[in-house]
Amino acid sequence: MTADKKISSGGPWEASIGYSRAVVAGPYIHVSGSTATIDGVLQHEGDAYGQTKVAFQIIEKALAVGGHSLSDVVRTRLYVANQEDMDAVGKAHGELFGEIRPAAAMLAGIQFINPGMLVEIEVDSYKA
Repeated sequence: MTADKKISSGGPWEASIGYSRAVVAGPYIHVSGSTATIDGVLQHEGDAYGQTKVAFQIIEKALAVGGHSLSDVVRTRLYVANQEDMDAVGKAHGELFGEIRPAAAMLAGIQFINPGMLVEIEVDSYKA
C-alpha cells in the first residue's frame, strides 16, 4: 500500500528531517511524533499535562485534514522524558480516550530534540 496523501503541519523539522506530520494510507492515518511545538515555539514549558494536551490538539488537526477524528484512533504511543510525569500524561490521555480506549504504550526516560519537551505522541487511526 502506498501513501494516498501526506499531511504537513509546517513544523520546523518536517522539511529538514524529511517526514510528514501524518500520512494517509488507505483507511489508515499514521501521525508522526507530535510535541507541544507551535510555530517553532514550545508551549507549556515544564508542564507535561499541558504539553500533552497541545500535542493532541496538533494530532487532532492532522487527523481532520485526512477526514478522521480522535474517535478513529486505534493506537497511541506516548514518549515521556521523566517518569514522574507519567501520571500527568496519562491523565490528559484518559480525558480524551477514556471512552475510545485505543491500544496504547507509554515509555519514559526519553531524550528529545529540545530538552524542554516533556512528551511526544504518535497515533494511528482507522476508518472503514
